Amino acid sequence: MDMGRESRWEKDAMTVEIVFALVTAALLAAAVFAVALALSLVLDLSAAASGGVRTGGTLAGAAAGAGRLVRVLYRFDAERRRGH
Repeated sequence: MDMGRESRWEKDAMTVEIVFALVTAALLAAAVFAVALALSLVLDLSAAASGGVRTGGTLAGAAAGAGRLVRVLYRFDAERRRGH
């Protein structure tokens, strides 16, 4: 194989891994936000407190999703470099 150029199989594997990372990151972010939303509804908080919990849930969800995205893609790159 020509060094520096990916085969079709490697390009397909990268595409699948990117889509997997995006989907799982979005699901994780949505789950974290849903927990925060459920807490704000169940605990019957004031409007200001409920807004704060939702904002915190949004930020926590975004951070969890971004972390998942980076972790999956980093793991894939490390495995690819090792030749697996």
